[in-house]
Amino acid sequence: MRPKFLLTAVAVVLAAVGPLEAWRARVPEPVATFSILGYDPDTGEIGGAVQSRVFAVGNGVLWGEAEVGMVATQAIVDVSYGPKGLQLLKAGMSPAAILEAIWDSDPDPGLNGRDWPKKGRQFAVMDAKGNYAAFTGPEATPWAGHKGGKFCTAQGNILAGEAVVAGMVDAFEKTTGHLSLRLMAALDAGQAAGGDKRGMQSAAMLIVKKNGGVWLNNDVVLRLQVDDSPEPLTELRRLVELNARRLRR
Repeated sequence: MRPKFLLTAVAVVLAAVGPLEAWRARVPEPVATFSILGYDPDTGEIGGAVQSRVFAVGNGVLWGEAEVGMVATQAIVDVSYGPKGLQLLKAGMSPAAILEAIWDSDPDPGLNGRDWPKKGRQFAVMDAKGNYAAFTGPEATPWAGHKGGKFCTAQGNILAGEAVVAGMVDAFEKTTGHLSLRLMAALDAGQAAGGDKRGMQSAAMLIVKKNGGVWLNNDVVLRLQVDDSPEPLTELRRLVELNARRLRR
């Protein structure tokens, strides 16, 4: 016969498994991803694109407003960085100053009773003229980093390596045509260099310009989301090229 205290201990452990797993489920995965912000000086459009191995990555990463700018917030995400970044751009702050102000004022509150450290956050800010700054926290999951180019900044975490962001910048700078095609080329290049080490699941793109949309008082040139797909970039490219054909009419 097993000792009574051993049976009691096993029962306690088994009883704790359900609540423990439920508690863990309340804390989402880091938004391990790669993104790019870009500006077209010829059209005045500003945009961003992102791909990740998480569901519906477009729901929290990209934030943009016409004649204001664009923000990408990822990794150990605090989604409030997006609207805060836009507000500070409206106030006339530079992208570099905004990064410092937001990160320094982050109270690092954790998430659902678990650490969600600000040192793991990653974000980028671009103003309405294409000036930008990016930040990768020292505890963002490797490989993590960012790289800037002419009117673009690429950033990512849990990536195959630095070649991902380097390839994105190179592709953006070398691709011609509408901003959406240049952002799409950057995502494709990032994936070709290894992308998110965990694979692919979702992708999104946002482009804004004052009255640049197809309807009255619409500043959204393009807002696309592929929330769950084994080939999210293939589907995103299909939509981007469909839109490009519409623009050529």
